[in-house]
Amino acid sequence: MAGDAARKPLTIAIDGPAAAGKGTLAKRISAHYGLPYLDTGLLYRAVGRLAADSGIDLDDADAVGRIALTLDTDQLDDGSLRGREAGERASRVAVHPQVRAALIDVQRRFASAPEGAVLDGRDIGTVICPDARVKIFVTASPEVRARRRTDELSAKGRDVSYETILAEVRERDTRDAGRVAAPLKPAADAHLLDTSEMDIESAFRAACGLIDRATS
Repeated sequence: MAGDAARKPLTIAIDGPAAAGKGTLAKRISAHYGLPYLDTGLLYRAVGRLAADSGIDLDDADAVGRIALTLDTDQLDDGSLRGREAGERASRVAVHPQVRAALIDVQRRFASAPEGAVLDGRDIGTVICPDARVKIFVTASPEVRARRRTDELSAKGRDVSYETILAEVRERDTRDAGRVAAPLKPAADAHLLDTSEMDIESAFRAACGLIDRATS
């Protein structure tokens, strides 16, 4: 049995709410274990931007779903997709089952790499890769996440209010957790990693510990 586990692809599913640090953590983990990495949130950000650029109402599930069906993953390298506005659009289009269905195949193909893969998002452990060898749900308090996002935007020269960002974080949490299609929640067998009191190095060490124990 141990030999079978060792040969099984090392697919690592990392989920969690916005600004919990899962993206930075996932990139560090992929480099550490030599695995390909996909930030699945960029797929939804790209769909949201394309829909907005086309003048499509982001609440029009069928129209946005058609955009998702034609998404070219080469478009994910656009740095503007990392912005705050793109994140808000992503959260709005991600509530549509049509969008999620269109993007499932893209994510699962990436996750099927022979050696394994690291994917981060909102429903990787619950929907995209329910059989992943390791599932980590990264979280932090809304206040901590809002402070991190505020500091990040301020460092980029953006004039933002902590109170405004906190309200947006809470609104997005409610939207992500309450959507009908693949709501944000930990998989039953996910390891919870609360980064509220951790810097990235501490979170990285803790995550590697979880992964190493789960795969030993």
